[in-house]
Amino acid sequence: MRIISLVPSITETLFDLGADEIVGRTKFCIHPKDKVSDVEIIGGTKNVNIQKIINLEPDLIIANKEENVKEQIVELQQSFKVLLTDISTLEDNYYLLKTLGNLLGKQEIAQKYNSKINEIFNGLQISEKKSCVYLIWKNPYMTVGGDTFIHAVLQQAGFENIFKDQRRYPEISVEQMKGAEYIFLSSEPFPFKEKHVDELQKLLPGSRIILVDGEAFSWYGTHLAKCEDYFKKLAGNIT
Repeated sequence: MRIISLVPSITETLFDLGADEIVGRTKFCIHPKDKVSDVEIIGGTKNVNIQKIINLEPDLIIANKEENVKEQIVELQQSFKVLLTDISTLEDNYYLLKTLGNLLGKQEIAQKYNSKINEIFNGLQISEKKSCVYLIWKNPYMTVGGDTFIHAVLQQAGFENIFKDQRRYPEISVEQMKGAEYIFLSSEPFPFKEKHVDELQKLLPGSRIILVDGEAFSWYGTHLAKCEDYFKKLAGNIT
């Protein structure tokens, strides 16, 4: 089955599950590094090259409601079979892996990844949830609402998102962040650095500002199963 993936985390997942005919990917599909270099790039997640996709003659295109552009997906659906994913909870992630496992005939491997993800979060030593803000953007500051996959991971990792009652990715002010025990600065999509930690720490002296791995919190699919050490270390640093 010739597959084109328009979603970075799903490209990684397909390789992890043992898919052997991934013929197209986006330029943001960077994992696994040793395998994606052999796969043709068909543009970015928001601007795929339709003609390149047509030339590759895929049997299946896998896209995501949030990461890809609706108009382009609709156009592709006219000519190709498109699996459109929409992942906002860990339950969604469970069924994504199950679906891909069934599709590829790799049910056993998919189940192993699902079991590992459950094991990771069940094994975290969490005494009480700590309030947090998770920032994904600067100028303006943007955070995550309660209907996002990042929010779901935060909850499982032992954190209470103070913006859980908002939807998607709201713009917020520094004033609105006050009172949160932790402010997480994600490595993506905005590449927060140490200088941003210092900048915010001066404005929010009552909060602890921490740089976090954006992939660990936002890459659904198999990626979570590889983050055991990361989440254990993070939980260990939270006191």
